[in-house]
Amino acid sequence: MIVTPSHVAGIIAGDGTMSDGRIRGVAPGAALVPVRVLDPRGNGKLASMLEGIEWILSVQKKLEIRIVNISAGATWKQGENSRLVLAVNALWDAGMIVCTAAGNEGDGKTNITSPGVSRKTITVGSCDDGLMIDEHGRKFENYSGRGPTLSCICKPEVIAPGTNIISVNSMRRRSDPPYSVKSGTSMSTPIVSGAIALLLEKYPAMTNRDVKLRIRERAVDMKLSFCHQGWGRLSIPALLSEKWKENP
Repeated sequence: MIVTPSHVAGIIAGDGTMSDGRIRGVAPGAALVPVRVLDPRGNGKLASMLEGIEWILSVQKKLEIRIVNISAGATWKQGENSRLVLAVNALWDAGMIVCTAAGNEGDGKTNITSPGVSRKTITVGSCDDGLMIDEHGRKFENYSGRGPTLSCICKPEVIAPGTNIISVNSMRRRSDPPYSVKSGTSMSTPIVSGAIALLLEKYPAMTNRDVKLRIRERAVDMKLSFCHQGWGRLSIPALLSEKWKENP
C-alpha cells in the first residue's frame, strides 16, 4: 500500500485507464490509500498533517501499508524535535518506508523542507532541476532543496526526475483534462515510492532499513554536490537487479 496526496497518486500506480494505457505509473499494480491533508490549492495545516499520520498508524496493519509517500512539506525551518518530524519518525519506527520531498526552496544550503529533515526518512530531491520551469508565469531553475539540515544531517538521500512530469490532474471542473504536467520534488518523491513498491513486490521480506541500504548501494553518482544529490540518482534497473539475501 502507498499513502500519498491524491494529486500525485497517478505517478506511482496510474494504470493508464484514462489514457487507454498510453500513460502508466511506475508501479501500476500497486494499491493506493490516498490520505487528503491539503486543500485543492495545495495548502494545509500542521494539524491536518498530524491527523493524517495518526490515521495511517491506526490502520497500518489492517490495510497492510508498507510505503508512505509525503509530497508535501512546511517551508519554515524546523528541527528534528518538531511535532511533524516526530510524527513522521513514528511511521518509520512502526516499520513503514517513508519517502519525503526535499522541497523546492532553491539553490542554497539548509533549505530542506520539513518533514524531509528527518534523519530516518528517505528524502528525495530532483535530478533535473537545472531545467527552467514555468509555474503559473513564475520561471525558475535549480529548485531542488539542498542540505544539510539544521542538525548537520546530509540530505537528500537520493534524487529522481522531477521536471515536466506527466501526472494526474485534480480535475476541479468536468472540462479539465485528466493529466497535466508538473514539476518539483513532489513529483520526484512518488517516483522513488513507486520504485520501492516494485522492489517490495520482488522482495516482500525487506524492511525499511533494507530498502534504504539498497537504494544507497544502487544509486548512480551524478557528480553533483553531496548536499544536492545525496547518494545519487535513482536507478530502477539497478535497484531490481541481482538477488537480495535476507539477513539471518
